[in-house]
Amino acid sequence: MQSTAKNKASLAANFTPDRIKTEVLSGLTVALALVPEAVAFAFVAHVHPLVGLYAAFIVGLVTALFGGRPGMISGATGALAVVMVSLVVTHGVEYLFATVILMGIIQVLAGIARLGKFIRMVPYPVMLGFVNGLAIVIFLAQLGQFKVKDAEGALHWMAGEQLFLMLGLVGLTMALIVLSGKFIKFLPAPLVGILAISGIVIGLDLDVRTVGDMASIAGGLPDFHIPSVPFNLETFGIILPYALILAAIGLIESLLTLNLVAEITETKGGASQECAAQGAANIITGFFGGMGGCAMIGQSMINVESGGRTRLSGTSAALFLLIFILFASGLIEQIPLAALVGVMFMVVIATFAWSSLRIMHKIPKSDAFVLVLVSGVTVASDLAKAVVVGVIVAALVFAWKSSTRIVARVEQDAKGRKVYRLSGPLFFGSVESFNELFDPKTDPDRVIVDFAETRVLDHSGLQAIDALADRYKRADRTLRLVHLSSDCKALLKKAGTMVKASHEEDPIYGVAVDYGEQLSKSASW
Repeated sequence: MQSTAKNKASLAANFTPDRIKTEVLSGLTVALALVPEAVAFAFVAHVHPLVGLYAAFIVGLVTALFGGRPGMISGATGALAVVMVSLVVTHGVEYLFATVILMGIIQVLAGIARLGKFIRMVPYPVMLGFVNGLAIVIFLAQLGQFKVKDAEGALHWMAGEQLFLMLGLVGLTMALIVLSGKFIKFLPAPLVGILAISGIVIGLDLDVRTVGDMASIAGGLPDFHIPSVPFNLETFGIILPYALILAAIGLIESLLTLNLVAEITETKGGASQECAAQGAANIITGFFGGMGGCAMIGQSMINVESGGRTRLSGTSAALFLLIFILFASGLIEQIPLAALVGVMFMVVIATFAWSSLRIMHKIPKSDAFVLVLVSGVTVASDLAKAVVVGVIVAALVFAWKSSTRIVARVEQDAKGRKVYRLSGPLFFGSVESFNELFDPKTDPDRVIVDFAETRVLDHSGLQAIDALADRYKRADRTLRLVHLSSDCKALLKKAGTMVKASHEEDPIYGVAVDYGEQLSKSASW
């Protein structure tokens, strides 16, 4: 109780006027960067821009208040939007709202079941690949801002003066962020860049693309709305596959972002709490006309780099976004896209794990392959597939390496018994190597297999032991297994009658807990 009180007192003490200012300004910076992202992802999903903005507001607010990682930013994301396209095109936006609600329910159940802890199964090379791949995706997404529509409505790359002006403003934004980060401490560096470039563009009346050129962000408060879909099994069959995919993508991206932010800020985050908060946010979003969302690594990095560390920054970002929609759409629509692109380019530089390039030739080739593979799949497909592929490949590599680690030191004792002292794990991957260690036909009449330095990890290992005993029995040899571990005994119990586990003397096939004890009991064996 005293520790809890101290923590609360410490937290309250941390909210000084300077800290509050930093958190609120960080939230403002994030909100400005959220606007074009939410609008762009709404276009990707073929829904109205306000559907994306409402999702960014509701998901961002709920997760900021109740999520497992204070300071992490959530909202509408491209990873989810690309999955939603076919559903919206085929069945309409009302089915999307129903899907988002079901997606949220699945995520809440994942949080209740504490499935978030399984994110620890993601190997570090996969994490690096995820970070690098996502940085590349963010970079490629910004290139769309360098395209304009011609008279016929077709997109083409900027050229000439228009391109040079865009590049100049983007470069100037990046330079201002770097310089202001060194010399200006009272404002977040990205906010300084956005305000300065906006002032230059408006003051000089430069002809550049602005947020308003993408879409109008003016709107009212989101209304409660039950999705207009038939409540039957047919509807459930349509939305369930999409909900499962969206829930998986959302949780994977959120939990990986949580780990990344926790590592940068050297703090801990609650994975299962984040799952439940994301789910609750999506349920609410579905009932208020939003497209759903999850953690956003780009905006989370902006928040962290701007000094946001508590729930206040994420809450401020969501509330500022709502203020933009309700009251300040005219001002926000004047912000040049070049300034926001410059901010996102700085996010790319901060997100990419540049150290991975330096250590590529030093780490095992298998880890380097997994890193590059995950980055490539992230760029070519989506984050969820990349992480799943990376985990599977890393697991297979581990299994392959472990399969060659089971070895045996072969000895012969004074009584002429051949002793195999095993070392290494016995599981499905090492069964073949295990079988090759023994030759019942040429072995002496009495053989001991000592498991003191090995462990039986799965059913395949048990089956291999049973098959070995059968081989020695058919060769008319006597086999004794000793030093089987307690976890192995538990597996043997689960295996039923496949292998008999007993403390009693069994000259043909027995399992002994203590090698010395068994030998003393059967000195004549």
